[in-house]
Amino acid sequence: MKLLLASGGFAQTMGTLNGGAFLVAFALLLGANNIIIGLLFAATPLAQILQMPAVYLVDKLRRRRLLLVGSAVIGRLAWLLIAALPFFFEPRLRVPLLLLALAFYFGTGAVTGCAFNSWMRDLIPDTVLGRFFAKRASIAVAVGAVMGLVASFAIDYFVHHGGNAALAYAVLFTFGCICGMIDLAFVMGVPEPPMTANGHGGLARRLARPFADPLFRQLLVFMGYWSFAINLVVPFFAVYMFKRLGLSLAWVMALTVISQVMYVVFMHIWGVLSDRFSNKNVLGLSGLMFLVTFVMWPFTSFDGPHVFTIPLLIWIHVVTGIATAGVNLCAGNIALKNAPRDEATAYLAGNSLIAGLGAMIGPLAGGLLGDFFADQKLTLSLDWVYSGSEPASFHVPAFSITGLDFVFLLAFVVGIYSLHRLLSVREKGEVESHIVVSEFRAETRKVMRQLVEITGTRQVLSYPYLIIRDVMGGSTRRRDAVQNDEDVAYDDG
Repeated sequence: MKLLLASGGFAQTMGTLNGGAFLVAFALLLGANNIIIGLLFAATPLAQILQMPAVYLVDKLRRRRLLLVGSAVIGRLAWLLIAALPFFFEPRLRVPLLLLALAFYFGTGAVTGCAFNSWMRDLIPDTVLGRFFAKRASIAVAVGAVMGLVASFAIDYFVHHGGNAALAYAVLFTFGCICGMIDLAFVMGVPEPPMTANGHGGLARRLARPFADPLFRQLLVFMGYWSFAINLVVPFFAVYMFKRLGLSLAWVMALTVISQVMYVVFMHIWGVLSDRFSNKNVLGLSGLMFLVTFVMWPFTSFDGPHVFTIPLLIWIHVVTGIATAGVNLCAGNIALKNAPRDEATAYLAGNSLIAGLGAMIGPLAGGLLGDFFADQKLTLSLDWVYSGSEPASFHVPAFSITGLDFVFLLAFVVGIYSLHRLLSVREKGEVESHIVVSEFRAETRKVMRQLVEITGTRQVLSYPYLIIRDVMGGSTRRRDAVQNDEDVAYDDG
């Protein structure tokens, strides 16, 4: 477990430096448009098709550590090719080769992920599953946040003083690749328990079993819709801030770090709640919080940035970090806990395949819709006309959406439907939603008491659970009136 914690930091560093805003900025530098950005993010889930042959490799070799390390080493070397694109290839070839290199990297990653999931299912006990992966994610994201912030300021400083942007990204991706190799060195020291006996029947029958299992099939349906909804817009957050709001790389990464800090702070809370109740309960609560942020993005720009743009972006990233911690933790753990031990490889591969299909279609649809709505606009305004002795009129745009704003609203609708499908999923330990809301508030208050006393910190952190309390906890408010009064007194204090 200690080796896995150490490896997580280096893996996250590679993921931060070789993805997200850095990859988007590099692609834009090479001349990519919205559709290309969608293809970049679709390459990851498209590679999940290889989960099926990966199951065969895992079952055939039965040496998951060797398979994981071997496939990861080969795949991560693709970043050296990506780093060389601006210097050794013609401009017309750079974007296609970037897509091919990413497809190869993510394709080998599908094999790596299949081996890792099966390995962890046998290694980590169910009783500490949530807390362990919460701790690992917290450490990894904390390290990645620091590295990402340092790298963003370094690149902005280098480019601002006349440096070659392509060279800066080449160095960045190479360093990320090195961190990925260090991650594998730690993984090599993790013991591998003997694989449990394969399920009954041939490979094809076992691969089909998760889709024939009525209970697990409900989870697959939810995962497909949810993965599509979030990947419809998440890949375009950075694009929106770069192109619509005109923010620099340093600003984008600073906001990302705010989100990651909240991710780290609240990951422990979600881990405790998932072990105490169920992943389904936590996923429903954190998922709703995540969807609320989709609706807020269009308000950051009314024909351009405005005085409330930065405060809104900070609020969005605070809530996104809190919500993403719960979503990422429980979306994976709910599949781990519902997969039978003797057929975990096939069940988890099926889950990854369905989630991957949704994540593949989502960015492609988001890119196409973003370009389709680029020249379309919907505006609601307030008009006041005075026809007295000195006629006057005032026009105030109350609401205006264009381009990706339409995609954000569509993703919110699809996300709400996916949470409705989550109700059909069954998991041991699930309770009424108001109980989880109440416990989330209690755990949040504990964290708030431990934070440094900075004016406004408590008010900012109180927004997420106040929203959830208002949306889901109407009956709870009446029953807990006295407690709420005490909460308000505490917050005002």
